[in-house]
Amino acid sequence: MGTNAAVSGHASISAAIGAARRRGGPALVAYLTAGFPRKENFAADLKRVASAADVVEIGVPFTDPMADGMTIQRASHAALVQGVSLRWILAELAALSPRPSAPLLLMSYLNPLLAFGLDKLPASARAAGVSGFIVPDLPFEECAELKAALGAAGIALVQMVTPVTPAERLVLLGAGAQGFIYAVTMTGTTGKSVAVPDQVLDYLARVREAASIPVCAGFGIRSREQVQKLDGHVDGVIVGSALVEVLERGEDPVAFLNGLRVTAGQRP
Repeated sequence: MGTNAAVSGHASISAAIGAARRRGGPALVAYLTAGFPRKENFAADLKRVASAADVVEIGVPFTDPMADGMTIQRASHAALVQGVSLRWILAELAALSPRPSAPLLLMSYLNPLLAFGLDKLPASARAAGVSGFIVPDLPFEECAELKAALGAAGIALVQMVTPVTPAERLVLLGAGAQGFIYAVTMTGTTGKSVAVPDQVLDYLARVREAASIPVCAGFGIRSREQVQKLDGHVDGVIVGSALVEVLERGEDPVAFLNGLRVTAGQRP
């Protein structure tokens, strides 16, 4: 592929987050589990979420989602029971018409990627319009093969940091990150609401100092008040379990996401 193809995925993610920041308030990175709550509604659910979000993160269901709390564990199990797989997700994304304007990322544990085949994954993901991957159980020291394979297709590999990541490792991850840095707001699993104490803001300041690309905060983001507290400290917020629960209850994801948006005039 040419040079433009090699940078398109990385650039599209960062550009979408940057555009949202220029409009005011953090970008919204919205997560949904592929095929949940109903497999046949995945395309429609995705389009609705993408219409209100700046970036969309699509969860690939897995039998042992160790970084996820009860909500996403439940969603992942239900999707697997319906036969949702990485191959099915990529086929569904490739068939979307029109495709969402928001960049799409896949959040997957390593096992489904290896089972699919790292030799086939980049081309299939690119054909499906995937701009990046998040792989929570793949350490930075072991990601070179996947990062190189995805990079050749212009697809980003997003890196994650946590409040206990040492300073020297923050520098390492900041230098190797693509698209955005996923700053986990707490130690533990997804889903629990976070009050965003001042020490979290101090940690996020350290992450931003080490990063040359946007920083997005995730785990436990559920309310506009949290987004207001994070405004000015991150470039984007990642909303996962709360949005999965909105879809599970049959409520409007567009209204929910719009309700989280913060503009410059709404800062506390």
